[in-house]
Amino acid sequence: MSDIFLEQLITYGTVFLFCALIIFFYIRKKNKATKITQKKVEIAKEEGLHEPVSLHPYIDPNVCIGSGACIKACPEKDILGMVDGQASVINASNCVGHGACFHACPVEAITLRIGTESRGVDLPHVNQNFETNMKGIYIAGELGGMGLIKNSVEQGQQAIDSIVKAKKPNPKNLTDVIIIGAGPAGISATLAAKKHKLSSLTLEQDSLGGTVFTFPRSKVVMTSPMNLPLHGKVKLYDTSKKELLELWQKVIAEHDIEIRENVKVENVIPQEDGSFKIQTATGDEHLANNVLIAIGRRGSPRKLGIPGEDSEKVAYRMLEPELIEDKDIIVVGGGDSAMEAAMLMMDKNRVKILVRSDSFTRSKPKNRENIHKAAEEGKLEIVFNSSLKSISKENCIFQITDEDENEKEFEVKNDLVYIFAGGLLPTAFLERAGVEITKRFGYIMKKH
Repeated sequence: MSDIFLEQLITYGTVFLFCALIIFFYIRKKNKATKITQKKVEIAKEEGLHEPVSLHPYIDPNVCIGSGACIKACPEKDILGMVDGQASVINASNCVGHGACFHACPVEAITLRIGTESRGVDLPHVNQNFETNMKGIYIAGELGGMGLIKNSVEQGQQAIDSIVKAKKPNPKNLTDVIIIGAGPAGISATLAAKKHKLSSLTLEQDSLGGTVFTFPRSKVVMTSPMNLPLHGKVKLYDTSKKELLELWQKVIAEHDIEIRENVKVENVIPQEDGSFKIQTATGDEHLANNVLIAIGRRGSPRKLGIPGEDSEKVAYRMLEPELIEDKDIIVVGGGDSAMEAAMLMMDKNRVKILVRSDSFTRSKPKNRENIHKAAEEGKLEIVFNSSLKSISKENCIFQITDEDENEKEFEVKNDLVYIFAGGLLPTAFLERAGVEITKRFGYIMKKH
């Protein structure tokens, strides 16, 4: 055997060994990632977080090349993971639908969907111009399926652009557009209407900011800049709700725009001439040539239907928790909003959180970990299998059901009650206006 042949054999053997080691470590890393993701999926299924509840990514296994770009792009934790070298959904319920994974995928293996094959979601009929089946009624933002601030801001502006392009006749010189809702989509639409010199009126059932400010989370996360009409590009990647609200207030004040808060719209009534009559809960009526509905999917907060619920000490959202001190507080709910509200108030107050079931469901693991730790440290009290029965000026009565279905009532001193029982879909409100609603199963959302 010649020296040259021996050298070639050693070289080839070294290369082969090197390649084999690379393949070995790659397979080991892939198997490790698969085991970690599968374990997380098992936990998510046990906690009821694997099934999506709103907009979520759907990954086509026939297209995915396993680059992992979608996982890196997602600002939320453990929404996606790797299984057998391909991306897979873990905690679908925690997905907030910002679409960062959709944009990051190099081979377009991801689509954004709402609803699954087994669980449908009610969605209004909206075309590419954001107009419903009722000519002159438009929908933008979360109600149409696309949530998040940036998406909603874009849609609010685009809906107004569509109204301008439609050039709907307005012989009676009515208000060009009435905007229902002053969340991200509604504020953007209001500014866009001013930009296009349209006459407009914006009505909000709560306060400026809409659903963005109905939850106690202090931070708002955006994955990319947004363009705000009359203001320009806004770069807010990790900001407080207070800062975002101040920005909106500043732009609105600079352009002399009026937004009427605490005005709930009860009905949108189509008129024979193609215009619309808008009726509010206080009995006021407004006429408009077009209507843009920019409310959240939660619509109105779900109430418990118990005595005393209309008391002034009852609230359905958290505002300025830092100002609440030395109070006896009951928080009702087992989701993230209830947990976060309870923990925001526990240091300066005496807080009980009432949970209908025997555990916290459909919630972030970190929140569950933190609230159980807080309970162990005596910072608040968690009452499982409980329900609030009545509210009086100075007290509350709640009921606990034990394992044997025995019920026992407790009366406790109380100053404030916060109820986080979700919201009622505004389906009836839309249907009264003639807007068609369809239950969608695995519906692919198209970004306009």
